[in-house]
Amino acid sequence: MYGWQEPPIQTAPLSVTSAGQEAIDIAKRAGLLLDPWQQHILRVGMGEKPDGAWSSFEIGVNVPRQNGKGAIIEARELWGLFIGGEELILHSAHEFKTAKKAFKRIEKLIRRCPDLHKRVKQYRYTVGEELIELHSGQILQFIARSKGSGRGFTGDCNILDEDMVLGDDAMDALMPTMAAVENPQIWYLGSAGIGAPSVQLGRLRRRALAAIEADEPDPSLAYFEWSVIPHLDECPKDCTAHDDAGSNEAALKSNPGVGYRLTLEKIANERATLSAAGYARERLGVGEYPSDTADTWQVIGEDVWRALATAESCPSDPVAFAIDMTPERSHAAIAVAGVWRGGTHVEVVDHRPGTGWILDRAEELHKKWRPRCWVVDAGGPAGSLIGDLAERLGVEIVSPKSREVAAACGQFYDAAAEQALSHLDQAPLASALAGAQKRPLGDAWAWARRLASTDICPLMAVTLAKWGLSAEVEEPEEEVEPWVAFR
Repeated sequence: MYGWQEPPIQTAPLSVTSAGQEAIDIAKRAGLLLDPWQQHILRVGMGEKPDGAWSSFEIGVNVPRQNGKGAIIEARELWGLFIGGEELILHSAHEFKTAKKAFKRIEKLIRRCPDLHKRVKQYRYTVGEELIELHSGQILQFIARSKGSGRGFTGDCNILDEDMVLGDDAMDALMPTMAAVENPQIWYLGSAGIGAPSVQLGRLRRRALAAIEADEPDPSLAYFEWSVIPHLDECPKDCTAHDDAGSNEAALKSNPGVGYRLTLEKIANERATLSAAGYARERLGVGEYPSDTADTWQVIGEDVWRALATAESCPSDPVAFAIDMTPERSHAAIAVAGVWRGGTHVEVVDHRPGTGWILDRAEELHKKWRPRCWVVDAGGPAGSLIGDLAERLGVEIVSPKSREVAAACGQFYDAAAEQALSHLDQAPLASALAGAQKRPLGDAWAWARRLASTDICPLMAVTLAKWGLSAEVEEPEEEVEPWVAFR
C-alpha cells in the first residue's frame, strides 16, 4: 500500500521541457533511487520555458517529516553542481546541525560515485563554512540561517530547508543574492506550519491556494503540499468534504513515503502515542500559518512579545481560566493566568479544532486547579457554553460586560508594555498576536482578527484569564446549621 504520489494541493506554471529527468538520472548514478513522488516534484519544479529559463522561480514542498524530502534536495543540488553549471548553490537550514547533516549526506553520495568525486576540488569541513567545490569552480555551500547569513553571496540556486521556521530577516538576507543572477531558482522545503515562525511558508501557501481557487497558475510558483482537512465536531456523519484523522486513508493522503520508508503500522503507533494536535501537525500535515506579515504584529510588537517569553514561567495560586472560540466555531482555546514573580503568567492550556472537547477538559482542569473563577464572554461565540459549563463545574461563570472586555484588552496591553507579563512563547498565541488588530469598543478597543483565516481565540482567552484574576467573584454562601429545630 502506497501513499499518494501526487499531492492533494498542487499548482505550477506551464512548461515545455524539464531538467528534472537529468536530476533523477544523476541521483541514480550516485546511488540515490527516487520515489515516484520525488521524481514528480523534480520534473514539475524544474520545468522550463521555451527559452530555457525556469518556469518556476520559487518551488515550495510541504510534506510531513520522514517522508524523504531530503532526497529531492540532494538530487537538485547534484544537478546544479555537475550538470547545470550553477556557480553557487546555497543550502540553508534553521539550525546548523541540520545544514551540517545535509552536507555529510551529499558528500557521501558524491564520494561513492567515482565519476563525480574526481571532479571535486575540495570538501571543506571548517565549522560554519562547509562547502563542496569543483575543479570547474562550482560551489555548494551550507549555512545556518540568520539575519546576516547569505549577505554578500550571489547564488544561482537557494535551497531553504526547514522552511516552517523562515521569517523576514532570513529572506531579507538571502533573496537579494539572486537579483543579479540571469536564471535563478529558490526551493523551500519543510513540513506543516507551526504558527508565527512560518512566515514565508504562509505566504507561499496563500499564493498557491489563491491560484488554485482562481484556476490560474501563479506565474512563478510551483507548490506541492501533502496534507488533510480533518473533520470538525460540526461535520455530519456522512461528511465527504473533510478527512477522518484517525483513518489509514488520511495517512496515505498526507504521506507519499508510505510503502517506501514509512508503514501504516508505524503511523498507527504514532497516532496512539502523540496528542491529537501533534499527530495532525507532524503526520497529517495540518499546519498553523500566520496571516500576511506585511503588517503583522500591529498591536504588540514581536520583539516586545518575544522578550517576555521564559521557559521558567508558571502560574501560582490563585489562578483564573477562560474559554474563547472562533466565530466559525472551528477552533477553541482554554487559557490560564496566575501570579508569577510580581507579574502575571499567561498560558494557552489547550487549543484544538471543534468544540466538543471543551466541557470535559474544563472539568478536568477545574478538579485539578480549583481556580478562583472561569471567564467566558457572553457576547462572544463561546457564550453558548456558559449554561452547560456552569452546570458541569458547579460554579458561577464570570461574564465580562463590553466595557470590561475593553478593560481586559487594555490591561493585557499595558502589562506587556510594562514587562509585567510572562509566557512560554507558544506558537498558537504568537500566531494570534501576529494576526490581531484593534477594533473600536466604545471609547476603548478590543482584539479583532485582520483576516477571516486568522484564529485569535488563544489571545482572547489569555486576555480574559488575566482579567479574571482581579474580577469580582461572588463567593458561594456557606450553609449554617440552625441552632434550634422546631418539630
